[in-house]
Amino acid sequence: MMNKRLTTVVVLFITSATCWADYEDGVAAHHRGDYSTAVREFTPLADQGHPEAQFNLGLLHQHGHGVPQSYAEAAKWYTESAQQGYANAQLNLGELYATGEGVLQSDEVAARWYGEAAQQGLAEAQYRLGKVYEKGEGVQQSQDEAIGWYEKAANQGHTAALAAYYAAAWKVWQE
Repeated sequence: MMNKRLTTVVVLFITSATCWADYEDGVAAHHRGDYSTAVREFTPLADQGHPEAQFNLGLLHQHGHGVPQSYAEAAKWYTESAQQGYANAQLNLGELYATGEGVLQSDEVAARWYGEAAQQGLAEAQYRLGKVYEKGEGVQQSQDEAIGWYEKAANQGHTAALAAYYAAAWKVWQE
């Protein structure tokens, strides 16, 4: 029984080390602009449920790097990754729903995905969620919520969020 467990642990370790190496090879290929290699490295990992590989495959499809450009295919991979809690995929999926690229446009769904990423501390998602609350797109309009999300993003150095924070706070102060 002990040998069987040890064998299982060793196999899992070797498999995860191999997956990590393939992922890193994909990242390196992407950075040097070798998109076909990046696609080749990310695809099997994405098929196996690797959230970072799914996100990167989504990026490649969104921009048509190494594959035909397809917002629908990007949305598919972002969704797979986002459902596993990967914040960058949640942000990008929110943007696709906000614009209706590759998915049926929905401010409510966009706000939900921005919110998921914002809760994880992603500054860009916090900024976009602030904009959603300020405009009332898919959520009930709330200047207080907008200001709160802008402040969180601004505290991380997001300059557009800082400008939006001051503009929204000034607007509330003038009322």
